[in-house]
Amino acid sequence: MFRFEHIDHLYALLGLPILILLFVSMWYARKRAIQQFGNSQVMQRLMPQLSKYKHAVKFTFLLLALVALTVAWANPQWGTKREKVKRKSVDVFIALDISQSMLAQDIRPNRMERARKFAQKLIEGLKGERIGTIIFAGNAYLQMPLTTDYSAALMFIKSANPKMAPSQGTAIGEAINLAEQSFEEDNKHHKALVLISDGENHQQESLDRATEAHENGLLIFTVGVGTPEGGYIPAGIQGRNDYKRDQQGNLVRSYLNETMLSDLAQQGGGSYFNLEQGDQIIEALKTQIDQVEKREFEQRVFDEYESYFQYFAALGLLFIIIEFLISYRTSRWMEGKDIF
Repeated sequence: MFRFEHIDHLYALLGLPILILLFVSMWYARKRAIQQFGNSQVMQRLMPQLSKYKHAVKFTFLLLALVALTVAWANPQWGTKREKVKRKSVDVFIALDISQSMLAQDIRPNRMERARKFAQKLIEGLKGERIGTIIFAGNAYLQMPLTTDYSAALMFIKSANPKMAPSQGTAIGEAINLAEQSFEEDNKHHKALVLISDGENHQQESLDRATEAHENGLLIFTVGVGTPEGGYIPAGIQGRNDYKRDQQGNLVRSYLNETMLSDLAQQGGGSYFNLEQGDQIIEALKTQIDQVEKREFEQRVFDEYESYFQYFAALGLLFIIIEFLISYRTSRWMEGKDIF
């Protein structure tokens, strides 16, 4: 099984298009400068040994070096020993609210960012359990099914944002339904759902749905994000930064609905927490989830991984050396071919 030990480091590759744009812009700026200095044919005769293409060739080798070194930084690994093992765990879905109200800044920097960071810490704290992720706003969506691939879970949570929701709202009832459908049918007493939301725009049926889900063996925990005093919701209006307004043009303030979230957790047999409690929530959730009867499942795991970063690091250094050795002058043996 192939994996990257530090897959987040691959985000550095997103800088490559920027470097390419900078190179292209500098290339055209250089051509314009030469043309302003004199006629292009005359300038070419004045610089007969200057290669037309070596700037691009050298830049290409630098890009290849950056790609190779970035891959080395992420440390590619290959599993060398696969075994079937039996584990016991509780199945836990983390449902993250991505509605626009989560952009309110009554907690810094905003509710969405704080909720994502909390969810990441929760995943780290629940290692050993099978974890799945759900995002919801006007509808609920299964982002990742139950798995022990915690790196993938962290990656999905980090990418969650309101732009991923085609319709707005806070469909908590749908999130509960989706979680129940995503658990295995024979799993009746080994499952939990952690809802992270500000509780806005909820429907009464969510409480009824939580009661039904708890009767089917699901424990529901809720984490409130925001403050009872609330905050305005940032929104881009006609290309300028503003806040969400109603039809009369009044600013819309979003409030944390602690009463609903607390009632929801009570109906679901779990507990309510306020995000401001910090790491205490993680410990409390771990304690309560550990009390749930664990379910045995069989899993194929790679218990030994070999790292191959050194090959990519060596390749990157080789590209750098090649780039350094290539001069900007034409090569004698390639002079007639006008390649270098």
